[in-house]
Amino acid sequence: MNRRTLLQASAALPVLGLLPACATSAAPTPTDTPSMSTTPPIARREPKSITQLGRTRTDDYAWMKDDNWQAVMRDPSLLRADIRENLDAENSYREALMESTGELQERIYQELRGRTKDDDSSVPAADGPWEYYRRFNVGAQYPIYARRPRGSEGPEQILLDTDAMGAGKTYFRLTSAQHSPDHKLYAYAVDEQGSEIYTVHIKDLESGQLHANAISNCTGNYTWSPDGRYIFWTWRDENGRPSKIYRRPVAGGEDALVYDEPDDGFFISVGVNESEDFITIRAGNNSQSELLTIPAANPEAAPTVFHPRETDLKYDPTYWNGRWYVLTNADGAVDFKVMTCEPGRTARAYWRDFIPYQAGRYITDLHATKDYLARAEKENALPRIVVRHVSGQEHTIAQSEETYALGMSGGYEYDTTILRFVYDSPTTPLQWFDYDMATRARTLRKTQEIPSGHNAADYISRRLWATASDGKRVPITVLMKRGTPTDGSAPLYLYGYGSYGISMEANFSIRRFSLVDRGWIYAIAHIRGGADMGAAWFEDGKRFTKKNTFTDFIACAEELIDKGYGRAGHIVCEGRSAGGLLMGAINNMRPDLWAGVIAGVPFVDVLNTMSDVSLPLTPPEWPEWGNPLEDEAAYDYIASYCPYSNIEAKAYPAVLATGGLTDPRVTYWEPQKFVAKLRPHTTSGRPILLKMHMGAGHGGSAARFEYLREVAHDYAFAVKAIGAEEAGGPF
Repeated sequence: MNRRTLLQASAALPVLGLLPACATSAAPTPTDTPSMSTTPPIARREPKSITQLGRTRTDDYAWMKDDNWQAVMRDPSLLRADIRENLDAENSYREALMESTGELQERIYQELRGRTKDDDSSVPAADGPWEYYRRFNVGAQYPIYARRPRGSEGPEQILLDTDAMGAGKTYFRLTSAQHSPDHKLYAYAVDEQGSEIYTVHIKDLESGQLHANAISNCTGNYTWSPDGRYIFWTWRDENGRPSKIYRRPVAGGEDALVYDEPDDGFFISVGVNESEDFITIRAGNNSQSELLTIPAANPEAAPTVFHPRETDLKYDPTYWNGRWYVLTNADGAVDFKVMTCEPGRTARAYWRDFIPYQAGRYITDLHATKDYLARAEKENALPRIVVRHVSGQEHTIAQSEETYALGMSGGYEYDTTILRFVYDSPTTPLQWFDYDMATRARTLRKTQEIPSGHNAADYISRRLWATASDGKRVPITVLMKRGTPTDGSAPLYLYGYGSYGISMEANFSIRRFSLVDRGWIYAIAHIRGGADMGAAWFEDGKRFTKKNTFTDFIACAEELIDKGYGRAGHIVCEGRSAGGLLMGAINNMRPDLWAGVIAGVPFVDVLNTMSDVSLPLTPPEWPEWGNPLEDEAAYDYIASYCPYSNIEAKAYPAVLATGGLTDPRVTYWEPQKFVAKLRPHTTSGRPILLKMHMGAGHGGSAARFEYLREVAHDYAFAVKAIGAEEAGGPF
C-alpha cells in the first residue's frame, strides 16, 4: 500500500468484494417518506422468464432493476417513477411499524454518543519535518485533516476542514488524503453520491488554492510518484470496474495511459512500496494475482510484470534489504509462506523458500522498514505479529487476553525501528502502541476514550467452539455483562459474515454495549468462508463448499443454545453485504431459530447477479461463487442456496433488510426484490421491512453521528423483535 495513504485515509471501502459494511444503511430523511402507512406494500408481479444453460427460472420482480441504473448511480433523481414509488412505500411502512421504538432509538443513540469522544483525534504520524493527524471539532460530523511541526504541540496547519466541505450535502465521503513527498501539495478523493465514483482534487498548501483540473471518474485509488512529479490513478469504467491506470503530471499536462487490464475478472490498484523504490500495480481476483513494477527513479517507464498470472496462484511481493520477499500460496502452501528472489530475476522459477510453509499458521501480511521485516500471522483464530531483523533473529510481540484483535497500522517512514500496532478485545478499547523493534519496548500512544465510562472488569469475553455438520470445530467469540444468566433466558445477538477470506476479529465496539448492558449476549460466529482459521477455512466456504458457511452459522447458534447463551426463537442475527447472503440463507434453512434477522445491504439475488456481466463485481466474483453462465454445476449449486430463489411459504421471523440507492456493490434492487418476494410467502404474521437510503451507497451515511442513528434504529428493531416492553412490545 502507498505509505502516504496509510494513516491519512478516511474509512473508504476496499475496492474488491461485497464487504461487511462497517456502517448500517441509513434511515431515509423525512423528505424520502412523505407519509407513514401500517399497510404493507404488495409489489406488483411481472413474471420474467430467463433461460440459461437449458434451465428456466421465473423472476416476478425483475422490473425493479432500472434499465438506466448506471445513470441513477450518478444522479438518483433519474430513478424510474414506479420503482421510487415502491421504495417510498416500503420506507413509509417500516417507519410506521418502528414508530413505537422512537424513544428507544433516541436512548440508544444518546448512549452511543456518550461512548463517542466528541473531539477525538488520531495519533500523529511523523513524516520528515511534519506530524500528520486527523481530529474532530465538538459536534462535527466529519474530521479536520491537519499537521504540525514534528515534536511540537503547534502551530497547527489545517489541511482540510471536511466538516465544512460536507455541510448541507446529502452524502459526503472523503478518502485517500495524501500529502505530496515534498509536503507542498495535498490530494484527496471525494464521493458525493455514495456510488464510489470519486473525484481527486489537489490543493496547494501554501496558497490554499485547488489545481484547476481535478481527476474525475476515479475509483478513489491513486498515489504520488516518490519524486512528486506525477499522480498515478485508477480509472473506473462504464461498468464501475477499475480497469486502467493513468499517469498525470502534477505541474499540468495530459494523462498518459500506463496500464490497461485486459480481463474483466481482475481488479487493479496502484501504490508505492514501503522503501519507495517502486511504483506498483496490483491486479487480481480471489483466486490469483499479478504484480507489475515501475522503477521510482524512472516513473515514465513501462510497467514490468513480476511474474505472469497463473490459475490459483496468489502472490504479494515486498521489497526489503535489496531483495523481494514474496508472500504466496505457491507449492500448495494453503496458509501461505514467504519466498525470496533477486531484482531482475522475479519469475516463479527463481523464488526460494525464506519462511517455509507451516500448516495452520496463516501468514496474512508483511511490513518492511530499513532493518526489520514484520509479518502478521494467525493461528487458532488468534493474531500475532512476528518481527525479523536483517540478521535473521525473530521475536513475537506477546499478547495476553483469551480473545483479541491485533493489526499493524504502518507509518510513513522507512528508516525507523518503530512499528505501530493497534490492539483491542471485546472488553478492551482500542490501544495504539509504538513498538521499538530494536529494544522491544512498547509505548502506549493512545487508548480509545469512552466519555460515559467503561470498566472492562464489568464484562466477560469467552471463546467457545461449535461442532459443524462435518465435524469441523468452529470458533465463537462471546461478550456479556458479568452476572448475565446463561440459562437460556438472555436474548442473544449473533453476528456472522463468512466470505472472501475476510476474518471477523474479536474486537471492541462501542455499539455492542447498548445491547449487552440491556442483558443481551453478543456473539460472533467465525464461520468458514472467512479466514478466521486460515486460508483453508476460506477455501472450505466458497464455490461448491459455500453451504458450509450457512451450516456453520446454524451450528454456532445451536452450540450457544446448548450452553445456555440463548434459546431458539429468542435470537436476533445480523450479517451485512455478503454476510447478508448468509442471513438470507439461514432465514430459509432454519427460520425457527430466529426472532429477527437483520440483512444489511444483502447479496441475496446471487443467481441473477452472477449472471449479469454488466454489474461491477460479477466477472471478478466468479472465482468466489462460480460462473452460472457457463458452468452447469455452478448454476445448479448457486440455485440450491440462493436466498431469493429459495423463498417459500414458511413461518419466517421478523426481517429487516437495508439498502442504498447508489450502492454499486449490492445494487438497491436486491434487498427490494428480496422483501417483495418474502412478504407474501411468510406465514408467521411477523413483519418484513425494508430500509432504503435514497441518497447513499453500500456503507450508508458517512457522517459519524448519522451513522450512530442508523445503528440505534437497527438495534431498536432487534429489541422489538424479541418483544421487549422498552420497544413498545412485539411487532
